[in-house]
Amino acid sequence: MSETENCLLKNINDAKTFMSSDMLHYYIVHSLIKVLSYIPFKVLYVLSDILFYPFYFVVRYRRKIVRKNLTESFPEKGIDEIVRIEKKFYHFFIDMALESCKMATISPEEIKRRMQFTNMERVNEMLAEGKSISVFLGHYGNWEWLTTIGLWLHEDAVVAQIYRKLRNESMDKIMKSMRERMGNKCVEMRTTVRFMANLATDNRAHMIGFIADQSPKRREVKYYTRFLNHNIPVLIGTEKATKHFGYDALFASVRRVKRGYYECEFTPLHDNPKSLPDFELTDLYFQRLENEIRQCPELYLWTHNRFKYAMSSDN
Repeated sequence: MSETENCLLKNINDAKTFMSSDMLHYYIVHSLIKVLSYIPFKVLYVLSDILFYPFYFVVRYRRKIVRKNLTESFPEKGIDEIVRIEKKFYHFFIDMALESCKMATISPEEIKRRMQFTNMERVNEMLAEGKSISVFLGHYGNWEWLTTIGLWLHEDAVVAQIYRKLRNESMDKIMKSMRERMGNKCVEMRTTVRFMANLATDNRAHMIGFIADQSPKRREVKYYTRFLNHNIPVLIGTEKATKHFGYDALFASVRRVKRGYYECEFTPLHDNPKSLPDFELTDLYFQRLENEIRQCPELYLWTHNRFKYAMSSDN
């Protein structure tokens, strides 16, 4: 056998090994999520209470980032209050992770009881009038459960969520499957404009959710805004797409009623987004999101290194 043939055979075997390893990882994670999804909520929260202690005190998952984020975001709060928020956040973080697993098997009827959207008459009226909608939301509350919005819309409405594809292929496949169970379509961020352009040729109205509070890559920074005591670079694609395609802009206001129960209300960010100067719609979004976070800070995703590219207030 020639050297070229040996090299080709080795590459094929390496590819087979990688694929089998990736498939094994997928089936292990998928099976674990499925098992967790069948556990009753009451038992699930007992498990969450138990997991909190090793997760917070031993694993200390991103504790330094969380403490830094909270301390810098709320300079008016003392260390005792910061620690109280921190512990409540980690408790909620585990709750949400386990709640999200329930999306693998939960029935439409049960999720509608637990994740309620309170002013859907007006939203459905807007869609019936042919108005397409951009929903601005953040990593606040159980954003995974917000993907069930399709259960509350008229059958002919198109509902989608823009998301950033996960690096781990197995987890991306699993999360995408759960997010699309209730009629929501997942659209990769890099294909957003193409997706919206294709929808523009359709006669049906659309509702698209944008979780727009992530940090852009350093080379993609175009604009900074004020958010939680920081001057931060922000994604502006949501504003640009909303204005370009003439969508109405709604903000998703989320409230945790109690463990395992949430409410979401959609309110206008502005009556006429197209009339606004550049970046003002983005500013309005971050102002609304900050107001939400200040009301119940433990519901925000503090493990994300959101302020890594923050600009000094002196600049």
